[in-house]
Amino acid sequence: MKNVKRQFPKVGELAPLLRFTLPKFPTRKNRLAKALTVWDLRLIAKRRTPKGPFDYTDGSAESEVTLARARRSYLDLEFRPNILHDVKNVDTSCEILGEKFAMPFGIAPTGFTRMMHTEGEIAGARAAEKFGIPFTLSTLGTTTIEDVVKSSPNGVNWFQLYMWKDREASMALVKRAQDSGVKHLMLTVDVPAAGARLRDARNGLTVPPRLTIKTLLDAAPRPEWWINFLTTPAITFASMSNWEGTVAELLDFMFDPTMTFDDLEWIREQWDGKLSIKGIQTVEDAKIAAKYGADAIILSNHGGRQLDRAPVPLHMLAEVKKELKNDLEIHIDTGIMHGADVLAALALGADFAYVGRAYLYGLMAGGQEGVERMLTIMQSEMVRTMKLLGVNSLKELEPKHVQILQTHAGLGRLPEGR
Repeated sequence: MKNVKRQFPKVGELAPLLRFTLPKFPTRKNRLAKALTVWDLRLIAKRRTPKGPFDYTDGSAESEVTLARARRSYLDLEFRPNILHDVKNVDTSCEILGEKFAMPFGIAPTGFTRMMHTEGEIAGARAAEKFGIPFTLSTLGTTTIEDVVKSSPNGVNWFQLYMWKDREASMALVKRAQDSGVKHLMLTVDVPAAGARLRDARNGLTVPPRLTIKTLLDAAPRPEWWINFLTTPAITFASMSNWEGTVAELLDFMFDPTMTFDDLEWIREQWDGKLSIKGIQTVEDAKIAAKYGADAIILSNHGGRQLDRAPVPLHMLAEVKKELKNDLEIHIDTGIMHGADVLAALALGADFAYVGRAYLYGLMAGGQEGVERMLTIMQSEMVRTMKLLGVNSLKELEPKHVQILQTHAGLGRLPEGR
C-alpha cells in the first residue's frame, strides 16, 4: 500500500517556485550584505587585504594561544534563559563614565588603522557616532585627534595613551586631546616591552608597508587596497614622526618600561576628566588601580598580543567584581566576536566592553560601511539574545543567566582562523 499518490506537476503550482533574480554586481554593498557574522566579515577582509596588514590585525603573540583561549572562553559558556517574559521591546542602552550610549560596547583603540583600510579612524569614528557608541583613538593612530573629533562632531571620542620615555611629549598628546573636547583618557599599562608577534616578524611588516617583490605579488588579487594606498595621503603616525623599522622595534624604542603606579598618580593629578586603566590582568592590580583614582579598569590582555598564555579576562571577571563591588567601573575586552559575548560579560559583572579586531575586520571588508555592518550584526545579535534570555534591559542581566563550563574541549568549534 502506497503512502502517497503520484501526479504530474501542474504549471500553476510550479510558477510560484520559479522565481529567478538577476545576478548582483559584486559591489561593496552587495558584498557586505552577505556577511551574517563578524567571522564572515573576517573572511571578506582576508580576501581584500594584503597579508602583512591582515596578519597584523588577525595575529597575536608567540603561540597565539592567549587569543584562542579568550575567544574560546565565550564559546565555553552556557546561557540560562527565563521563559514566558514579555520581551517585545528590549533596551540595549547603558550609562557608563557619566555618559549614555545606545549599546554596551565601544570601539577599542587600534594602531596603524589606515594601514588596514585607507578610510582608517575616520570610518570608525563616524560609524560609532551613527550607532551611538564611543570611539577610542590610539596613540599609534594614523589620524590626529583633532581630525577625528572634526569628522564626528556629535560623536563621543576618547583617547588612549601609551606612556612614552619622553613624558613631556606624552602629556602634550593628553593636552591636545583635552583641548579637542575629549573627556575620557584610557591609559594602557601592559606594554613595558613589545610582545613577540611572530606573524609580523615573518612578514617583515613595516609601517607603512614597503613595496617589495613579495608585496607586489600579494597585491595582484587585491587591487583596491593598493590603489587606495598609492593614491591617498601617505600612512603616517598622527602623534609622532614616522618610523622606518618594525612595529616591535617601535614599541621598544618609544615606550617606557620604568612606569609604575606612582606615574598613574601623576597622570591622575594632571587629567581632570575620566580615567580608565587598560591592561589589568590580576585582582591585586585591579584593587591598586582603584586606590589610585581610576574611574574604570579594563580587564585586558591586549588582545593576546603581549604576554603569551596571559590570563583570560572573562575568567577573571567574577572575582574582580566580588572584590571591587561598586568601587569603580569594570570594563573588558579581548575575544569578543558576537553580541552575545558582550551580554555574557555584562551578566558576569562587567559594565562595558570593547571590540578591536571585530571593528577592524569590518573596516578591512568595506571601510565605514563595513564597520557599520559589523555594528548592525552585533546589535541584532544582542537584541535577539536578550529576547531569548527573557530580559528587557541590560540591568536585568545577572550571573544566573550565564554558566561558565568547566571543560574547554569539544564544546563548539572556533570558526576558520580561530
